[in-house]
Amino acid sequence: MNHFDLINGVLHAEDVALPDIAAAVGTPVYIYSRATLERHAQVFRDALSSLDNPHLAFAVKSNPNLAVLKVLARQGYGADVVSGGEMDRALAAGIAAHDIVFSGVGKTAEEIVRALKAGIGQFNIESEEEGRELATLADALNYQANAVLRINPDVDAGTHGKISTGKADNKFGVGIHRAPEIYGRLNALPGLNMRGVAVHIGSQLTSLEPLETAFTKVGALVQDLRDQGHKVTHVDLGGGLGVRYRDGDNPPEPAEYGAMVARVTKDWGVRLMFEPGRVIAGNAGVLLTRVIRVKPGSGNAPFAIVDAAMNDLARPALYDAWHDFDAVEPNGRKMTANIVGPVCETGDTFAMGREIDVVEANDLAIFRTAGAYGATMASTYNSRGLVPEVLVDGDKFAVVAERISPETILAAEHVPDWLK
Repeated sequence: MNHFDLINGVLHAEDVALPDIAAAVGTPVYIYSRATLERHAQVFRDALSSLDNPHLAFAVKSNPNLAVLKVLARQGYGADVVSGGEMDRALAAGIAAHDIVFSGVGKTAEEIVRALKAGIGQFNIESEEEGRELATLADALNYQANAVLRINPDVDAGTHGKISTGKADNKFGVGIHRAPEIYGRLNALPGLNMRGVAVHIGSQLTSLEPLETAFTKVGALVQDLRDQGHKVTHVDLGGGLGVRYRDGDNPPEPAEYGAMVARVTKDWGVRLMFEPGRVIAGNAGVLLTRVIRVKPGSGNAPFAIVDAAMNDLARPALYDAWHDFDAVEPNGRKMTANIVGPVCETGDTFAMGREIDVVEANDLAIFRTAGAYGATMASTYNSRGLVPEVLVDGDKFAVVAERISPETILAAEHVPDWLK
């Protein structure tokens, strides 16, 4: 459920009419619903209620907006970060350092030191080399770094290849067959408190089967490590649960996921950790756009050219991803159109031959399910500005990320004296 509905024929975010936001802020603009974020956070927590004290850390990469993080911090969520910048955002949002998990395959020494000094709760080690560097840096600071070893279970998540992370040829984690020996060597190093393992096989999973397969392999590894005399007190099961992007999508409900996790892990005797992102934020946001013009096409479908582009919402260009497109003030009539943006790339295409609400020049429309991996992936390609972000709370709204204009971006560039 989300809070973007028609009221008296006009799309609203909670109790705010979207044309009011367009008039105040302009388009394109990302709009988030606080009520939806809070509801999804609670639904996911409730789904894991049978577990003993699970740790929930929102995947910051999915939506790093400071206000969004603040909402989730107030819901008791920690943060899963993959860069020093994301760690800074989580801390600025009031998330306690001990509730931050630092993942990612390419942590730099500078990032590791900053995270150690900040006192983050856990490092998810992605390679033996990284573990040794972490141990050296922690020991030099006289710190003891809590860490788990991320394993690669060689499980196909059944999702898009560019967001799959658990196959043998992916860059993440260490092969599960090598995990016991690597864990043993890292466990002997000063500066490290090896306390378990982590797994994350990908994003937008629409079936529980690959997750259960991966978790079952993790359970066997936990037993192997204990048989070798190692302590295992924490297991990080990552995130990746899918959301509905279009009619016909049928991702598992969080309650189904929670029941599966409880069944598979019932004898592990560990604290389980989770890193939901998309399932919390995806349907909590939309991208509001304005139709520039409708251009006849060479076939039967015209081009509906909107002011949002691939630099604002990259997923369709990157993954051929589907986002529902709805008029803000639909009149009940339909048309078949190609929805495209103004960027000078054929890839700046949101949909081809899509049946949509009839739209004309200056009409407002939204791309739904844009709250995750939307604004965070934006760029300034074609010297376009960065889109603002708005948070709605009941009958009020606030700009929570300013529009960054091309002029502001240009002002940050300099021509050297020898070119003047």
